Amino acid sequence: MRAFRLLVTLVAAVATSALGQTPMPPVGPTTSGTQSAASIPDFSGVWSHPFLTGFEPPQSGPGPVRNRSRRPDGVANFQQLVGDYTNPILKPQAAEVVKKHGEITLSGNGYPTPSSQCWPGGVPYVFWDFLVQMFQEKSQITMIYRQGNEVRRVRMNATHPTHPVPSSYGDSVGRYEGDTLVIDTVAIKKGPFAMLDMYGTPFTDKLHVTERYRLIDYDAAKDAIERNAKENSYAPGAWDFDRTYRGKVLQLHFTVEDEGVFTTPWTATITYRPSVDSWTELICAENPREFNNTQSQIPTAGKPDF
Repeated sequence: MRAFRLLVTLVAAVATSALGQTPMPPVGPTTSGTQSAASIPDFSGVWSHPFLTGFEPPQSGPGPVRNRSRRPDGVANFQQLVGDYTNPILKPQAAEVVKKHGEITLSGNGYPTPSSQCWPGGVPYVFWDFLVQMFQEKSQITMIYRQGNEVRRVRMNATHPTHPVPSSYGDSVGRYEGDTLVIDTVAIKKGPFAMLDMYGTPFTDKLHVTERYRLIDYDAAKDAIERNAKENSYAPGAWDFDRTYRGKVLQLHFTVEDEGVFTTPWTATITYRPSVDSWTELICAENPREFNNTQSQIPTAGKPDF
């Protein structure tokens, strides 16, 4: 178990509850420039997906890097993250990066990730998070994730600038296509621990992520839910869902492209169900010392804020 204590800080050691905070009420959608308010899907509420490492592989076609380490029941072993560097989506250089991260794990050590070091994860990395809320407005959608200050802002019915300035979550523009929210993101900045999944898969300035969110019936999502249960480790806690729930679910289908890393675009899903718990406010603890007495490389201010 020593091998992965560091990475388990993704969900435990570096996150501490922020006390005395009032959960934000859900904000329903307002009208966009192209659809009436009545026709815009309402994604308000707290949506839960408490599984690690989160990405649901597609039924067919190219999919994300998966874990070579498996529990006896066949589910990916989150306590030992060893990315499958033989996945044909990876170009040789990227495969070598994934392989080296796995070797660190197998040697009995953990490697730093954006989450364990309190750095923004970017997309699609942040999709691992257990909870998400959307606040839909006419000109913008704000997306808030459970882990610390993980906040995204999506400009609606807009286009990317000719030369977008790279940022932690990139330049995101959105639009509604019928019952689907489509978000297009480019210009994702590479931080000190840049990776687009928990296996250390790298990315370049060519990274392009397209997200499609829909409310669908449980029966329509059942196949993805079953694939998720076979692939990802369930992580119970104050972000759970009702296992008997059979109503509408929120499904994210995303496509990842990066010609500097991947041989082909690939897809995955995240299938959220309504959370049975109130919003869990968390911060990333600024404790620079790891369990093994090494120093975390948490963000530091270059000058005082005030």
